[in-house]
Amino acid sequence: MTWDGAEYQARFDALAARGVDVHGEAAFVCSLEPRPGSVLDAGCGTGRVGIELARRGLTVVGTDVDASMLAAARRADPGVEWIEHDLATLDLGRRFDAVLMAGNVPLFTPAGTQAALVGGCARHVAPTGCLVAGFQLGRGYTLDDYDGHCAAVGLVPSERFATWDREPFAGGDYAVSVHRRG
Repeated sequence: MTWDGAEYQARFDALAARGVDVHGEAAFVCSLEPRPGSVLDAGCGTGRVGIELARRGLTVVGTDVDASMLAAARRADPGVEWIEHDLATLDLGRRFDAVLMAGNVPLFTPAGTQAALVGGCARHVAPTGCLVAGFQLGRGYTLDDYDGHCAAVGLVPSERFATWDREPFAGGDYAVSVHRRG
């Protein structure tokens, strides 16, 4: 899939201009206990979430495979570290309090590579950290698949919500999952 980072970001800018809160993911991460000090924004796109997390005082590294998305992120905030790389093979040699996959990241991964994606993210989770992912359901990648991929790399479910606003999960078409080391 080919992206246009500027066009993608313009959608969120238009929402924000109309008064829509586009920072639910950042608020969610900041509400985690304990509050993370460092975050890997995995599949960061144009940096919308990572930039907001940095604005809220967290140390952020953003990574994405798409150069156009990262170009938009670098223009928006050159102070955040942005890395172009495939998450499935990413190894930064460091760990983070939270690794965040917002914006349906597992759904944009080539079919059959989700286990490697989760493994690449998990290798960056600190011993007391967590992996957070929010994605739509019913599009070929299930919560059972995701939980299984997490279990294979030593992560167990901690919390699950229907929205970034922490609405209880009772089925539906979207889930936000928090997994921690077992």
